[in-house]
Amino acid sequence: MNFIKALFFALVLAHSSHALAHAVVTHNSLKLKPVPVNQASEVELSFNSKVELDLSEVFLVSAGDVMTSITATPGDKPGKVILNLPALNPGEYAIKLRIFAADGHLSEDLLRFFVNQTK
Repeated sequence: MNFIKALFFALVLAHSSHALAHAVVTHNSLKLKPVPVNQASEVELSFNSKVELDLSEVFLVSAGDVMTSITATPGDKPGKVILNLPALNPGEYAIKLRIFAADGHLSEDLLRFFVNQTK
């Protein structure tokens, strides 16, 4: 019976470490504050692990699936990243992420957002 408990414990540990191996967005500032119209801005992302920005790619996706590379810089804490957005016209956009976790696992994500004209 102890063998079964030990095996179960080992499987749980292996599964939980695998789940933490990928860099997953846990917070993004797009949910809290809108991107301003026709003004450069920053988007703040938080990941569940440290990321390797030198190996990662971040793109702004605009109408017609046009992808433009955008700059990502480290934030003030491990796992925090600042994205620099150019001035954007009103419309629908997305941020496409290809992020490498510090342990080398690749994660991909797509964050959709709108830039709305203020009245």
